Amino acid sequence: MIEQLTADPYPLLARLRATEPVAWLPELDGWLVTRHDLALRVMRDAAAFTVDDPRFSTARVVGPSMLSLDGGEHTRHRTPFARHFRPREIEDRFAGFVRAECARLVDGFAAAGRAELRRALAGPLSVAVVAGALGLDDTDTARVLAWYDAIVSTVDDISAGRPPGSRGGEAFGELRAHIEGAVGRRSLLTEAAETLALPEVVSNAAVLMFGGIETTEGMIANVLLHLLREPAPLDRALVPAAIEESLRLEPAAAVVDRYATRDVSLAGASITRGDLVTVSLTAANRDPAVFPDPDVFDPRRPNLRRQLAFAHGPHFCLGADLARLETRIAVETVLDRLPGLALAEPAAASGLVFRKPAAVHARWLTS
Repeated sequence: MIEQLTADPYPLLARLRATEPVAWLPELDGWLVTRHDLALRVMRDAAAFTVDDPRFSTARVVGPSMLSLDGGEHTRHRTPFARHFRPREIEDRFAGFVRAECARLVDGFAAAGRAELRRALAGPLSVAVVAGALGLDDTDTARVLAWYDAIVSTVDDISAGRPPGSRGGEAFGELRAHIEGAVGRRSLLTEAAETLALPEVVSNAAVLMFGGIETTEGMIANVLLHLLREPAPLDRALVPAAIEESLRLEPAAAVVDRYATRDVSLAGASITRGDLVTVSLTAANRDPAVFPDPDVFDPRRPNLRRQLAFAHGPHFCLGADLARLETRIAVETVLDRLPGLALAEPAAASGLVFRKPAAVHARWLTS
């Protein structure tokens, strides 16, 4: 079953959603929630379903942070960073840099007539943006991506019940050293260090980088793959809607974990205090009760903002608007600068916790 959930989870998730929307999966040693309304209920109710548990996979790699704390501690960890992610500040602070970086990256490979867009564009862009925000501009892009490949692999191992290897811990050790060195520079980290202890700054910075790199790279790669599979070119005016539809169809973060703080009944399932409750964002986003023809890519859906790719409730993704900005500008740059863009090789997203294609090979016309 782990292999199914990693490679092609949709038939299994659809069957569970229809017959057992809160199902106990021994392979996960926990409950899997697959219905949209139940997913919202779990994510909104931090009193009954918490992230604050020593088993929380990401915390086991990077330590306690806003991602793995609830209540007052969650607020204390999140607040020093939150004010920097308001929509107006994101547009003013990042839009010019993102446009210039996208143009630089695309111009660097445009003459070749083909490229692998995940690691030639999506990955380097996401690294550049988050590294600049956190004062890590001098860190090599390939090195950062290697750290995150290792950390993601470790989180996947933990989520799948496999013993984690040492790569994730070693990668985080290197990352921690770089983050600690950046605290003294003028960045988000400098202000956070005024209210948080250094290990807390490091853990939260790692989480911001984790989301800002891993899931944003996946988000850009997924939407490019969806667009390149379409037979007709996309109307540029539909780019923002196409991004939302791609998020619905293939969220870069496939699941979020919670732990029951008390015995609770959910859709007929008797959940016991301490049980792992995993919300499948992938399944919730394909709930036909909310999204008719859920397996079809349709940017003209009227209710796209009901997708849950950025989670919901107190742990709604802090960088959602920044990720949308990066993805929109990346897609617009590709459409503007690469005429006749087409998929060069078949590809599909995969991953148990984080879903994206291993590669997006594309080709286009050159003059």
